[in-house]
Formats: sequence, C-alpha cells, structure tokens
Amino acid sequence: MDNYKDEVYVKADRESFKKTCLDFHEKYDSPVMAFFAVDKGGLFQLYCGFESVEQKKWFFVTTDIPKGAPEYDSLSSEIYSASLFEREIYEMFGIKAKGSPDLRRLKLHDEVWPEGNYPLRKDFVKVSGGTKNDYIFRKVEGEGVFEVPVGPVHAGIIGPGHFRFSAAGEPIINLEIRLGFTHRGVEKLFENKRPEDCLKLAECVSGDSSFAHSWAFCSAIEKINSVEISQKTNYLRSIFLELERMYNHVNDIGGIAVDVGFSFPSAYASIMKETILALNEKLSGSRYLKGINTVGGVSKEISADSINNLLKTLIGLQKDMGKLKEMLFSNVTFMDRVDSTGLLSKSIAEDLGVTGLPARASGINKDLRKDFAGHYEMADFEPPQQTEGDVLARLNIRFEEFEQSIKIIRRFAGLLPAGENEAELRNISGEGFGLGYIEGWRGPVLYWVEFNKEGLIERCKIVDPSFHNWQGLSYAVLGNIIPDFPLCNKSFDLSYSGNDL
Repeated sequence: MDNYKDEVYVKADRESFKKTCLDFHEKYDSPVMAFFAVDKGGLFQLYCGFESVEQKKWFFVTTDIPKGAPEYDSLSSEIYSASLFEREIYEMFGIKAKGSPDLRRLKLHDEVWPEGNYPLRKDFVKVSGGTKNDYIFRKVEGEGVFEVPVGPVHAGIIGPGHFRFSAAGEPIINLEIRLGFTHRGVEKLFENKRPEDCLKLAECVSGDSSFAHSWAFCSAIEKINSVEISQKTNYLRSIFLELERMYNHVNDIGGIAVDVGFSFPSAYASIMKETILALNEKLSGSRYLKGINTVGGVSKEISADSINNLLKTLIGLQKDMGKLKEMLFSNVTFMDRVDSTGLLSKSIAEDLGVTGLPARASGINKDLRKDFAGHYEMADFEPPQQTEGDVLARLNIRFEEFEQSIKIIRRFAGLLPAGENEAELRNISGEGFGLGYIEGWRGPVLYWVEFNKEGLIERCKIVDPSFHNWQGLSYAVLGNIIPDFPLCNKSFDLSYSGNDL
C-alpha cells in the first residue's frame, strides 16, 4: 500500500514479518527508525519504519497481531536498533517479542507500576494491586571492578536519569543508563483530541526543540489532509527552525567549555544564546519559538524591518562565534580534554541506530534537510560531517552547523515573497494516517499520526532523536575516566523528556 509519494506501507503476515523487516534493513542500509503498535480494538497492528535516502522514501512493514496471542518474533537479535522499541511495545501494549534478549521496562518503572498495566491499550484500566518488582541492572563482575551509581537526582538543573558506571581502576568498562523518570504519558494524551488542540502539547514534548516538534506534528496533519503549504510558510518555518538550532548549538558549546572548567568561553556563549533568544522574542513573541506553527501555516509575519534586524544580528553572531572558536581551539588544555575523548565509532553508531548530530560526527552522512530536501534545495547547503566520532568531532559539527544555519537563514530571508501568510486551517476531517518528519537540532523528529472517522487522533507515535542516541552515549564513554563523563554527556546533550514521553 502506497499512501503518499514519500511513504510506502508493506503488509506482511506475522510469520514473515521479521524476515520482511530484515530485508528492508539490509536493502536500504537503514536502522529501525520507528517501531510501534496501534490498538485496533480486536487486534494490534505493528509498524516498523525504515528510511531510504536513495529513494527518498519511508518504508513501513506492518502486520496484524491477534489480541489472544500478543507476540511476534523479535527483531532485536538481528537488528539491534529495534531493541528499545521492542521493550517499549511490550511495556505499553503487552505484545511480546519472542526471543528478545531484553524486555525490561523503560518508562513504567517496576517499583511503581505493578505487572499487567499496558497504558496504550484502548481498554486500559490501571491495575494498582498487582505484583511490583525491582529493576535488574546488568552486573559486571571481576576482580577490581566496582560500581558508581549517579542520579537520578543531579546537582545541576537537568532532567533525572540514573547512570550506573562499572569501572576497573579509572577506565569505565560499562555504563547502564536508566531513564523514564519524566514519563508523562504524552502519546496517550494525544488520543481522542482534535489536532489543533494538540499543538501546544507537541511544543512541550521536549522544551528545547519545541519548534521542531510542532512542525513535525503539523507536517503529519497537513499530509493526511492533503494541505498544500506555500513556499513562504516553508521559508518562515525553516528560518525559525535554524534559529532553534543555533541557540541550542551555542548553548552546548558553552556547556562543553564549562565541563572542562573553562568558564570565560562558557559565559561568552551564554551571551550569544541570550542574543538569539531575545531575537526570537522580537520576531515571534516567544523566546523558545512557541505558538508559531499552525496546521496549514504559521501565525507570525516577519516584517521588512524585522528581516533587517535579523540579518544585522546574524552578522554580529557570526563574528562572535569566530571569537568563541578561537578561544577554545587555541587553548592547549581544552583541546587535550576534547580530542579523542568519548569516541563513538561509525560501526557501533550504525548498529545502535544513532541519528542526527552524533551520527554525522561519526561519519554517517544523513540529514533530513538534504535527504528529503524539498524547499531546502533552494538553500544550497551541505550538512557538515566528521569521521573521528569524539567530543571534538561533535563540537566541530556544532560550529559548522551554526555557520550553515546562518547561510540558510540569509538565503530564505532573501526569498520571502511579499504578502500575508495564509490563515490557519481549522476544518480537519480526513481519516487516515501519515508521517511528519523534521531534522531538529539533535536529529530527526518523527510524528506518525492516525485519524479516526470523527477526525480525532487515534494514535500518535513520537520518536525524538534522543530515544536512539542515549545508547550511543553509553558506548562513547567506554575506556574513558568517570570525570570525563559530563564532557561526553554534554557533547551529545540528549533530552530526558523527549526520550521518556
């Protein structure tokens, strides 16, 4: 079944589902980009998504799972990037991946949620008197091996996550990350609501990526309803998306500096970030770019004076970024700390299904702005790529993407046509499903949305790049010393809330 020009759905029976997924994985050299279940009342449907850069298409293998026998053959023993998705499907729907090496819960912590709770089923009723269990961490044993537990409550103003290090002497030999502490049931909150009522919810999935999430959500709704989006809307959305990318990249550069005790560049980066946030507020009324996207368009108009102010601010930011880069790269101590630290090889990144910025730093040349270019063809840009896969490589990607974002904004600001934006589309009635996708600053943000006959959201599956990339961090720290973990962590800068949903 081919719903859209960029989406292909292939139906398989339960017995051939695994083989079909393996075929697509090998044919298109794609990790599992999305894997989720839909409760259809009498049965479950599984969807496993792969990306084909060559064909510029998304391929979904789908199968039906009877409720009386909710199980299928595990993919994760063959495709490791399916592992976390299988665990999520099992804990949320009770559909078991037979032969999976790991079916521990991700978000419904065993100490809190009794067995038998499957919240994303349509007939879900919370079980409160069932059996509760302790979470079993993987244990590394041997002479001289000791464990260092960190979190979930941290000293900094960051989200909660538990990091359990196993070390032999100084080097880390294993890191197990346990998340889910900020699980809010976001996907359940989308159900049975009209899409226009869910825009604010999409903006709150991951606060530092509010624009990317709202655009991906709107894109799915617009696709399902065959809404034509004007070039002006695309240009405006892209300008705001690149501003979101810029303020986050400069924030992370400052964070890397402070994690090696280099406070002056960190303060300088903070001033740059504030400049961008203040610019966002002048352009849109929101420092974090909320309330801009609407289904069918955007709610903000950028005047000629605002464009001039934007371009003038970009000149100053470009100069400041050059000074910031010089401060860092001319400091021998700083370079010693970031060079060859937190190395993530290309082969491991591919096996884990790492996406976005850390993938490009490890030699995986993928970026939705280029792979599914659309109006981005007018920007004439090339996504930066590094091959070393260390903290320095991820830092270099941020510097280069900051420059590319300035180039893209200048290009689209010059292409903005005169006239008002189209009004918000308010009457959404189409039944169907589709995928919205945007290359956020961390990586691909995916929203798969299905409508029912009443025009309400039946299912909304969200994949934030952090869901793929936390495992990359757990491998990148191996062989490093524990005091270098904050540096490695900031070089990924992943979202707790975007992962936990």
